[in-house]
Amino acid sequence: MTSPHVQLREITDDNRKAVRALRVRRKQRRFVASVAESLEDAAAEPEAHPWARAVYVGDEPVGFVMLSWNPPDGGPYGRFFLWRLLIDRHHQGRGIGREVLTQIADLVRAEGADELLTSYETGPGNPGPFYRRFGFEPTGEIDDDGEIVLRLPLPPPGRTTPAR
Repeated sequence: MTSPHVQLREITDDNRKAVRALRVRRKQRRFVASVAESLEDAAAEPEAHPWARAVYVGDEPVGFVMLSWNPPDGGPYGRFFLWRLLIDRHHQGRGIGREVLTQIADLVRAEGADELLTSYETGPGNPGPFYRRFGFEPTGEIDDDGEIVLRLPLPPPGRTTPAR
C-alpha cells in the first residue's frame, strides 16, 4: 500500500472547526481523546510545550497529531513525547498514520533527539500493535495514568537500528 501525500499543517482559525470535527471509530474512543479535548489538555499544560498539527491529504484535514515538544526541563512526558495521534475514521487503513509517524520521527531527529516516547492504555483494540509495528518498543515503564510507555529509537540519519 502506498502512502498518500501527507502534510502537517498548523491549526488556524480557518481550519479549526474542520479539525475539531475529526473522529476515530467508536471502539477506538476509549484510547484516543478528541481533538477538542486534546487542545484543552494542551492549553492546561503549557509547561509540556504542546505542538499540535492538523494532518492533511491534499486540501482535506484527515487527522491530528500533538507532541510535547522539547520542554526546557524535560517536561512531564520526556523531551519529545507523542501525546496524541488521531486519524479520522473515514481515512484509516491508508497508511496515513504511518506517514505521520515517519514525518514526526524525522522532525524530532532533526532537533537532535535520539528517541520519541509515547504511551497507550491497555485493552482490546488498543494502538500498541500499531506503534510496535512502526518500531516503538516497551520501556518497561507504566506512567501515572497506568499507560504503557513506548520508545522509538531515532538513530542519526544514515544509521539504522540493529536487526533483531
